[in-house]
Amino acid sequence: MQARRASRELALILFSQLGKDIDKSSNLNFKDIVLNSIRTLIGNSQDELQLVTSELSDIQGYIYEYENNHKDNLERPLDAANIPVKLPMTNVMADKISVLLNSAEKTIAALEVAELSILSDRSDVKKYVEQIFKTYKEKKSEIDGLIKKYAIGWDIERLFKIDKDILRIAIAEIVYIKDAPVKVVIDEAIELAKKYSTDESPSFINGILAKVVDENV
Repeated sequence: MQARRASRELALILFSQLGKDIDKSSNLNFKDIVLNSIRTLIGNSQDELQLVTSELSDIQGYIYEYENNHKDNLERPLDAANIPVKLPMTNVMADKISVLLNSAEKTIAALEVAELSILSDRSDVKKYVEQIFKTYKEKKSEIDGLIKKYAIGWDIERLFKIDKDILRIAIAEIVYIKDAPVKVVIDEAIELAKKYSTDESPSFINGILAKVVDENV
């Protein structure tokens, strides 16, 4: 995970923690807020990994039981070791494979949280998180105004907060900070939407940011 990517994700966590208190915040202890958020993410990842372990054990048990009860092994002498058998290519096995894929995704997510927790202590990451936050706080009305302008047919107050926060971070970078390639900022905003928001959010965010770039960069 690159430092800037970590900064954007940590900024999103910061925005979500502060909620409507962004306007009131002045001397924030960023370290404590981020640390508490990381602890929450790690706790969730640990829970997910425990579930993954249980699911994998169930699959292993299913395979062993299937092998033991297969007719080829039931016909063998009692003291003979089992021989490998073909697993059925049925919806049952398809479901098992889906569980494995889901488990792999959860494991990858847990590893990303571990990496994020390490990066959160780097000075360059902290500095960029603070820069994003302070930029948004100083330009809040302009940034939210751009979201409202380009979210045609959408009431900004009724948008998912996570989507608004992703847009706020990206617009702060694109229009005001201007310290990263626009394409990178947009791509990573879309990735955050995929990770934290709804299925429709990535295309919605991409559309808004494209309009921001066309008229403001």
